[in-house]
Amino acid sequence: MSKRGYHHGNLRQALIDAALELITEKGPTGFTLSEAAKQAGVTPAAVYRHFEGREDLIAEAARQGYAIFADVMQFAYDSGQPSALAAFEATGRAYLAFARKYPGHYIAMFESGISVNRTPELAAVSARARAVLERAAEELSQHIPPEKRPPASMFSAHIWALSHGVVELFARNSPGTTSPFPPEELLESGIGIYLRGLGLIAPDQ
Repeated sequence: MSKRGYHHGNLRQALIDAALELITEKGPTGFTLSEAAKQAGVTPAAVYRHFEGREDLIAEAARQGYAIFADVMQFAYDSGQPSALAAFEATGRAYLAFARKYPGHYIAMFESGISVNRTPELAAVSARARAVLERAAEELSQHIPPEKRPPASMFSAHIWALSHGVVELFARNSPGTTSPFPPEELLESGIGIYLRGLGLIAPDQ
């Protein structure tokens, strides 16, 4: 492989891109820093000028992933405006779309064991992503009588968990699992059941 990062003067990003490819192919613990260096076309020693170790490299991949994720979620939320319901449902679909389009980032973010509190930058950008879904839940929950209204953080956490479960079980080709329905349909119907339970959409006739 050519020394793409070195020639372009951005070795750090070349190493991150190499790590993302390896994460997608082998998982977050299935590669070494030496392999990332080889993939980027540089010597292993060059890695340590930018990263202390593999976890440091994966954490940066996760940080970049959360930045993309937050932008994707924000775009989905904005696309559903001015309807609070449409904006909320769009953020759920965006979660699935992100996992499919950015598998390396997704794994680094959610399957690597790297804490979102590892660095202040990672914590901040992950909080920005969560805030989009929580804001969508807050706006939608205004249509629920106050005495029946769940906290927006709980509301958004339920949908995040549902979206994550569909991705992990049925959209990422987990060994031995076969989705009984397309993941998009599973997610949409699950969100629909949840919202009907809160009285936010009319029950089926």
